[in-house]
Amino acid sequence: MQILCSLFSALMILSSVDGCDFAEPICGAEAPGDVIIGMMLPSHRKVTGLQERIRPGNFQCSDFDLQSFMRSLAAIHEIEKINAAGFLPGVRLGYLLCDTCSSASKALQNVGPMLAVNSSLDVECDYTDYRPRVKIILGAVYSEVTIAVARLLNVYMVPLLSSTSSSPELSDKTRYPVFMRTVPSDKHQTKALAKIMHYYRWNWVGVVYGDDEYGRAAFQSFLGAAEENSVCLAFQEVLPHYLDHSESNQRIKQVAQQIRSSTAHVVLLIIREELVKALFKEMISTNTSRIWIASDAWSRSMTLAQMVGINKVGDILGFTFVSHKSESFDNYLKNLTATPGGYNRFIEEYKNLRFNCTPECSSNKPPSYCPPPDLLEIKSGNACNFTDPQEQTDDYLVKALDTSDAFLHKVAVQAVAHALKKLLKCNSSSCSGEIDFQPWKLLQELKNVNFEYDNHNFYFDEYGDFVNFYDLITWKKDGDHRSFLRIGKYSVLNKEIELDIKNFTWLSTGNTTIPQCRCSTPCAPGWVKTILNVSCCYNCTLCAEGTYSDDYDLHICKKCPNGTWSLKGWTQCKPRLESYMRWSDPHPIAMMAAAGFGTLLLIVIFIIFLVYRKSSPMKRAEVRLSCVMMAGLSVSFASVICFMGKPNVHLCRARQVMYAMGFTLCVSCIIVKAFRTILAFLPFGQLTNQGLHKLYRPPLIVIVITSLQGIICLLWLIFDSPDIDDTPPSPQSMMKLLQCSEGATYIGFGIMLSYIALLAFVGFLLAVKGRKVPQEFSETGYIIFSMLMYLFVWVCFVPVYITNSEQGTSVQASAILVSSYGIIFCHFLPKCHEALWGSNTDTLEKILRRWRVFSSPNVDLETDIDISGNTTHPKKNERFSISSTTTELGEDSPVLVPVDMSMSKPIHAYHLPNRLGTKLIQRCRSVSC
Repeated sequence: MQILCSLFSALMILSSVDGCDFAEPICGAEAPGDVIIGMMLPSHRKVTGLQERIRPGNFQCSDFDLQSFMRSLAAIHEIEKINAAGFLPGVRLGYLLCDTCSSASKALQNVGPMLAVNSSLDVECDYTDYRPRVKIILGAVYSEVTIAVARLLNVYMVPLLSSTSSSPELSDKTRYPVFMRTVPSDKHQTKALAKIMHYYRWNWVGVVYGDDEYGRAAFQSFLGAAEENSVCLAFQEVLPHYLDHSESNQRIKQVAQQIRSSTAHVVLLIIREELVKALFKEMISTNTSRIWIASDAWSRSMTLAQMVGINKVGDILGFTFVSHKSESFDNYLKNLTATPGGYNRFIEEYKNLRFNCTPECSSNKPPSYCPPPDLLEIKSGNACNFTDPQEQTDDYLVKALDTSDAFLHKVAVQAVAHALKKLLKCNSSSCSGEIDFQPWKLLQELKNVNFEYDNHNFYFDEYGDFVNFYDLITWKKDGDHRSFLRIGKYSVLNKEIELDIKNFTWLSTGNTTIPQCRCSTPCAPGWVKTILNVSCCYNCTLCAEGTYSDDYDLHICKKCPNGTWSLKGWTQCKPRLESYMRWSDPHPIAMMAAAGFGTLLLIVIFIIFLVYRKSSPMKRAEVRLSCVMMAGLSVSFASVICFMGKPNVHLCRARQVMYAMGFTLCVSCIIVKAFRTILAFLPFGQLTNQGLHKLYRPPLIVIVITSLQGIICLLWLIFDSPDIDDTPPSPQSMMKLLQCSEGATYIGFGIMLSYIALLAFVGFLLAVKGRKVPQEFSETGYIIFSMLMYLFVWVCFVPVYITNSEQGTSVQASAILVSSYGIIFCHFLPKCHEALWGSNTDTLEKILRRWRVFSSPNVDLETDIDISGNTTHPKKNERFSISSTTTELGEDSPVLVPVDMSMSKPIHAYHLPNRLGTKLIQRCRSVSC
């Protein structure tokens, strides 16, 4: 006894220092009375930062638990009913409610204020005459917490009565003599679970249980019951019970993957409600449907029944404790207030969550004091219309929760009341017994109670457990949510299942047909047997990729011979098919036809240009430059052919070099055309004009630009050459993709395409600069449109090529065709149309007058038409402010002559049309000539 005293001396001494009042800072609800009933229920789901706890300071709880809050209210309501009915004449029941926050450590902290006498807990070696103000404690919810508290209460012999803790361990009266409960032991529930599986012929199941006392004990009990009923386990997984555990989310994902990959479609979940919710979210996100067997911990959870997408998880069956709905309790919840003379901080917290206006908590970055998102859902839509949240009431708790779930908490209060009635020697008018009694006396009377409540008879067996029955329920579909349908019960005494409803609709089958989940089905070819830890059955596993089985019930998969492959579950191996752009396939045929037609079109255009080379449209189009462009486009079209057929290293290199050089040659000619237009029409200063004219060397420009591309291609071929892609095919595919890889790093490929894009962009900018030049004298509109088309096509090509590498060959070939046809339609076909069918464009006089208006409002143009065809030259030393050009038109050689602004000496000539044999005389209106 001295050893026992020393174990608790530190706790007792600390309790008595300075007369510390534990009830006020730790417990959240209290009402005065002659006999105080203690309650340890979790109004919050977890203790924050329990793993990082170093100092023995206060526990910080978080995540308000509506279901457990409602259960505590049921006990309070029953106490108030008993007081109001005068069940104990002259004796008023009070209560002290402390929050365990679902933590055993937090619950142990609550023991001090509950058992304190005059605000202190004295050290004694004999507690026979110990008389704390709390005579009995109701709780806790979870077996792990209950076990810890019961061990401590054994010292004082204060009764601990739970309505949910069902661990079989708690039935051991040598270890937990003070513990009693209003529910059966889990040893009965696990037998019921195994029997219902046997009834539906489900002998191949998986089990997920928590790592707490409840989960481990229930799982061990189920193993024995499963073996008795010929039920085999496909898998068994364990989840951390503590919600703030660092590995919780990872383990939930792993368990979800195990469930998805297993052939067992029946899964038993012996875990707490919050873990089931997290697991179901994983199932819903992957649209995984199973048959779920619920333990009593979550079988009647309204939170789960109202989850978004709950109908996707499949059928749910479960056993629940006896339940009953109470209209008076529902009315109490609708008009929720603290007991007169007492306080209830949990009600205050609930009303703040429900009615307090906190719009900032709905923002993308809510403040740290805001509750988690699932608690924000309980916020009333009219919260911001209320001035005092504590004065508001509504029926939210009745609608959102299953209030019948609290029935056994009310039964627990009734059991205490009946025990007190006998202990206090109460009759119809008074109670003569001692009010300040020792708690162990109440424990003696509690063991012997036998009473009837709501048409049910309740009593405790020799182990301190209620001996009644379980309700068997199914979660039937109710719109987007679920509702509970009682289909039978399991009698603890008879150990038999009695079904009231045998035919109901299963979500798995869509009708009343019972879904099957059998073990030991013969493994067909393509499968092999995997023996599990239970010898009654085996699992059939698909042969992995590269292996096969060609007979029934093989134990091992055979490997595929070299040069062959198999997919998962195949019965034989086959050679992989090669995939590339075959000449006979429709897509390559279409692209080859497009390339051939483009080449033929270029030949026809070339002939037209040669025949009409002296016509005005052809002279403006620069026949020689146009022919070079046609040659470049022909090479680009030819490169498309290299994309067809079975690829080899030479084709891989040739197709990229041909396209790069051919299209670069074409674009360089377009740049020259755009540059020519700017020099011919746009005004520049004298020095700028001279510098630009020096740069205008068409052959040199084309050669330099194309040569740079040639150097890029040469370096590409040397350092990072295209080759056959040697990436091994996917194990899940029987197709071996043959395609070219544009180098190990794709740097050369990117630089080549970027260089062409840069040239196109330069040509686009030059064309935009000269966009106001009359279209009859330039091709700026065609250049702008063609370059935009090119840039658009290749900007689209890059993301498609990157994200869909398997179709990279056809995507690039298509891009080459589109951009090449864009050049043809924008540059050549309009000129051919003008040459063949004439032009409906304005006369030269109107064109120049329009250009004069665009260029300078201070210049006047006078145009004389010389029918005879004589050419009139401007007078010597004339100065022009309109631009740097003078136009001379002759019958035989119509030209556009750029002229220095201070000299009349021609620098370079460009062709202009002379349909009418006109002469153009420029004179200055505002300056002397």
